[in-house]
Amino acid sequence: MAVPKKKTSNSKRDHRKAHWKRTAAIQAAKALSLGKSVLSGRSNSFIYPKDEETEEEE
Repeated sequence: MAVPKKKTSNSKRDHRKAHWKRTAAIQAAKALSLGKSVLSGRSNSFIYPKDEETEEEE
């Protein structure tokens, strides 16, 4: 017969949730930083391809 599993403690549950949220916050900060860098034009670590069509028209 099936036996029910033991209940996970609140502290374990909260620790997992906090870790997940912290990881997501770090990734969001990195993405925002990269976006700002690309838009400012000072990015050295990210190659941003420019549209060839707009350059030909000008």
